[in-house]
Amino acid sequence: MHERLNAFAAAPEAVKAMIELSGKLAASSLEHSLQELVKIRASQINGCANCLHMHTADARKHGETEERIYLLSAWRESLLYTKRERAALAWTEALTLVAETRAPDDDYELVQAAFSAKEQVELTLLIGIINTWNRFAVGFRTVHPNDRKAAAQEAA
Repeated sequence: MHERLNAFAAAPEAVKAMIELSGKLAASSLEHSLQELVKIRASQINGCANCLHMHTADARKHGETEERIYLLSAWRESLLYTKRERAALAWTEALTLVAETRAPDDDYELVQAAFSAKEQVELTLLIGIINTWNRFAVGFRTVHPNDRKAAAQEAA
């Protein structure tokens, strides 16, 4: 895979605004572990290897278990996720696949029951920004540093 475009170099001010929003969301009232689960789940749906590398590593650094990371794509069949996490994951899937799901009332009701109004906004922004990062990474074929190393070793 070859990188198509370096978005950071091409439009630094626009990307800086995304980085700033990401930073504000990281400091929001949403717990860090929940944020990482949302980022990982959206990245799984979008097939974003770069973001999966990044967010699974970050989740592990902050104490997330391997088992919960491995089972995340099948969270509906697992009892390892809290009611709040399950609501966030349902909303993540609904909004990541919004063209198909149309954000169903059932999923919103779960979010509404588990999150304050402020947290609902923060969660929805978090889902939006990870989907934007996924689209940058997939669309521009961003190569993760680990993949660059592997490609260099393979070429050597």
